[in-house]
Amino acid sequence: MQIKNKIFIGALAIVIAALLWSLDGTFLRPRLASVSPSLVVFLEHSLGFIILLPFLFIYKSELKKITKKQWGTIFWVALFGGALGTTFFTKALFLTGFVDISVVILLQKFQPIFAILLSAIILKERFPPQFYIYATLALIGGYFVTFKDPISINFGSATIMMAVFSLLAAFSWGSSTTFGKYSLKNINYGLLSVLRFGFTVIIMLIPALKYFSTLPSIEAGVWRTLIIVVFTSGAVAMYLYYYGLKKIPASLATLCELAWPFSAIIFDY
Repeated sequence: MQIKNKIFIGALAIVIAALLWSLDGTFLRPRLASVSPSLVVFLEHSLGFIILLPFLFIYKSELKKITKKQWGTIFWVALFGGALGTTFFTKALFLTGFVDISVVILLQKFQPIFAILLSAIILKERFPPQFYIYATLALIGGYFVTFKDPISINFGSATIMMAVFSLLAAFSWGSSTTFGKYSLKNINYGLLSVLRFGFTVIIMLIPALKYFSTLPSIEAGVWRTLIIVVFTSGAVAMYLYYYGLKKIPASLATLCELAWPFSAIIFDY
């Protein structure tokens, strides 16, 4: 019974985090379209790092437990899950002009395929043969979701780039689920959250640097939105996500995240 409760609580935490990410893509991120995606990612992670900073002091003794391999996986999570994944997703949304954003979110949710395959390779989680059949069907379905006319495709169109960025985000976040689970082996989820945000700030500093001159011109509404992001889909959602990931397998966690596209389509409608 305790194991079932642990799995239920972990899954629920990830579902709540996914719902917060859904609200982000539908209602919050469109308000940030006037700011460069690189600067958006840098600012939201900088603010999130400040909020999560107490965990670095609370669990500083656990820093000694982190192995070199874990440091590598934490950096991967920050690079792909924080910096690249969020940047790719933001770019994809901007390319749609915030029309049909559910297509971006549906494509991005190919991440369970990447996460589960990596879980099998790295975490040695095992899956039935049917999974690979369903994964193939999902890829075919994704093709028809992306293109309104799947027979005649303009490969120079913005739709192609939107699809590419969405799938890159899917790989980035899918891989970070697997490596995040590995990183949590012997450390607290709060510590992983702050380390992820901290590394992402460092990684995004260089690409965001050239946009620092635009900081004074950022409107007050954008700053308010960024603060809302931090306390909903940003730092708070990530804390809930790693809390849940600590309790359940990565392969189950990535399926719980499908609450994101399901709710996003409803919100978008």
